Amino acid sequence: MLSAQFLRFVLAGGVAAAANYGSRFGFSLWLPYPAAITCAYLVGMTVAFLLMRQYVFSASGQPLLPQVVKFTIVNVLALLQTLVVSLVLARWALPALGVVTHAEAIAHLFGVAVPVFTSFLGHRHATFRRAAE
Repeated sequence: MLSAQFLRFVLAGGVAAAANYGSRFGFSLWLPYPAAITCAYLVGMTVAFLLMRQYVFSASGQPLLPQVVKFTIVNVLALLQTLVVSLVLARWALPALGVVTHAEAIAHLFGVAVPVFTSFLGHRHATFRRAAE
């Protein structure tokens, strides 16, 4: 059974993903596409951090800077995990199973889904860990 905290994590992540995706269109009015994507990613990470700190892990009474550093590290690790899963599935696993059409889209979907669980654990046990835990 999924915990209420995990469901709040998924909801906060969804809001952050929407902020990321939506803000890219605004940034694209003034910036080249790669820069707009980068700025939008930072918007999404900021939204995710604020929502998770306040509503998912109730860690707003703890020091901010260590949380920001740990949050960034967990997200970089999640990005690497997404890349590895996506590339392994798209380049080798899916073609070996005969899945060629939309292999990259399918692989990316799995690649994005896998870090949901590991990121939750990373943020719960590292980023927003309470001193007594």
